Amino acid sequence: MTIRTRFAPSPTGHLHVGNIRTALHNWMFARKEGGTFLLRLDDTDAERSKEEYVEAIRADLAWLGLAADDEQRQSVRFARYEEEFGKLKAAGRAYPAYETAQELDLKRKIQLGRGKPPIYDRAALDLTDAQQADLEAQGRKPHWRFKLDHDSPITWADRIRGEQHFDPALLSDPVIRREDGSWLYMLPSAIDDVDMGITHVVRGEDHVANTAVQIQMFHALGAEPPAFAHEALLVGTEGKLSKRLGSLGVSAFREKHIEPQAIIALLARIGTSDPVEPIADVDMLVATFDFARFGRAPARFDEEELAQLNQKIVHLLDYPAVKDRLPEAMDAAAWAVIRPNLHDMGDVDQWWQVVTGPVSAPEMPPEDKAFLSDAHAELEGLEASDALWKTLTEALKEATGRKGKPLFMPLRQALTGLDHGPDMNALLPLIGKQAALARLAQAAA
Repeated sequence: MTIRTRFAPSPTGHLHVGNIRTALHNWMFARKEGGTFLLRLDDTDAERSKEEYVEAIRADLAWLGLAADDEQRQSVRFARYEEEFGKLKAAGRAYPAYETAQELDLKRKIQLGRGKPPIYDRAALDLTDAQQADLEAQGRKPHWRFKLDHDSPITWADRIRGEQHFDPALLSDPVIRREDGSWLYMLPSAIDDVDMGITHVVRGEDHVANTAVQIQMFHALGAEPPAFAHEALLVGTEGKLSKRLGSLGVSAFREKHIEPQAIIALLARIGTSDPVEPIADVDMLVATFDFARFGRAPARFDEEELAQLNQKIVHLLDYPAVKDRLPEAMDAAAWAVIRPNLHDMGDVDQWWQVVTGPVSAPEMPPEDKAFLSDAHAELEGLEASDALWKTLTEALKEATGRKGKPLFMPLRQALTGLDHGPDMNALLPLIGKQAALARLAQAAA
């Protein structure tokens, strides 16, 4: 059997971090098993679905490295849904219901008030043809429900949650089609999963009850359901579901200069028994992907942890991986010098300016100005080389008697404008002898 997974977002908005995690785990499982990963755009909501969101979803997945092997759209499959819907009606598994939203809400409140679960009472099944005709004459249009088989317990072996058991009599017959003829999520999704050969569905645990219903839909469609894995939901640092998570998407990450490798490394491991590590090679993460390592506890998403992980990932990136994002004159040698000092890639220009100038040294006390004048004179007589810093400081140590911080700090401040930064042994050759002379002269003035 060829493994085939899918990620099925509705293009009614941008992807957020929870969506990204779902896409990632479907992609990782397919990749590990040598299967295929499908992007299915669930765009049945014509009013809310926007082409700009379709393009954004594709772009976000591409930036993350989660390229789909195939793409399908639900909006071109309405005829197929009608075909299967007609079969369900003929088999008595889809039926019209005429209650308004207000009437259904009142029924739920009455049931809750009596201490009963708010399950649809199937009153629509008792309507005669004449009663249905009378309701439609009044201008009511039916919504359509899928009739659950109360005599067939629902069970499946979930790849994460283990054996699952649902009593269908304790579930409401789900609405599958609205009064205006538009489709709700569950039936088209089941039809697509069958037609597109989906073998495994990885999604959040908030879909467990939907899965119970859809398993009966698969059987009513004459198909075996795919395997399901329901993972724990993401929570924020406060330990509960957070509105903040719904606003965190690729654009927010990019604004903060978060690398896609850092997002992948974090989302691949949180909620599992594997440690979160700065792994830039996605194949290493794929190799350890295993549903048995997923826990039942909520997966805690910490932006600070992501930022720290991102810094470690940046320190692992080689020059070819970042070349197109660096200043034009910055070569591999310069990248090797600057990289260990970066918090994220947004710092590159700041550190490159330390090399190219201009820099502003702090106001020096008189004794340091005199020392910098000596340094200027000493540097003038030295040959430019990779050992320039070592040669200069050894000569100044011998000539002035300075050592340690009094020797090194005024030089660093004069040459870089900072009291911290890259190793001066490596940095001074990048700055160059002539620029260094000019900076020493300015600081000593």
